[in-house]
Amino acid sequence: MNPVKPGETPRTPWIVGVSGASGTPYAAAVLRALLAAGESVDLVVSRASRLTLLDETGISFRDAHWQDDLREWLSRGADGKPGTFSVDIGAVRHWSPGDLAAGPSSGSYPTKGMLIVPASTASVAGVALGLSKDLLQRAASVTLKESRPLVVAVRETPLNGQTLRHLVTLDDAGATVVPASPAFYAGATHIQDLVDFVAGRVLDAAGVPHGLYRRWQGELGGGAHRAD
Repeated sequence: MNPVKPGETPRTPWIVGVSGASGTPYAAAVLRALLAAGESVDLVVSRASRLTLLDETGISFRDAHWQDDLREWLSRGADGKPGTFSVDIGAVRHWSPGDLAAGPSSGSYPTKGMLIVPASTASVAGVALGLSKDLLQRAASVTLKESRPLVVAVRETPLNGQTLRHLVTLDDAGATVVPASPAFYAGATHIQDLVDFVAGRVLDAAGVPHGLYRRWQGELGGGAHRAD
């Protein structure tokens, strides 16, 4: 477990907000890596993201059964194969997206920051405009006003001018915008490698250590792999 820093409590979590954009494997990879790093997590799964999760994985995420549903979700690889990963979710606390009295809705609730992954254009707009229509948006607004790290992994293409302006607003407010854009220099040979690259860049922006991808070492050809 990471040591407690000044101003933190024994449990000072990262908030992970999952919005309705396509890309639930990105969220799963980030969650697994945070837990593997010994971090605590406060999880907010938006209503829209539950439809995306159902469509992409066949998993229904239910508040009353969130632990079972989360275990099933995090155990799957990016290819949808169940049982790929074994994950202990004991450090996860779940908050319903409609619970505006939840801990993360207040600046006095200690957190290390927030990661929105994937971030839909609707969630980007809501946070940029300060709408706080649900807990995900409210927690992000609180994160910004408390000057805590906010990482927004936007997943949309193409991006129109309105969304680009919203992203600039978030950047001006202190957020870090991380487009969900996989790179290929790390020698990806599987869809999970591409997912892990994006998840790793999200965690890099948050300052969380991980080993999700091979880092650039300044030598050409290091990512070339050939199957026999």
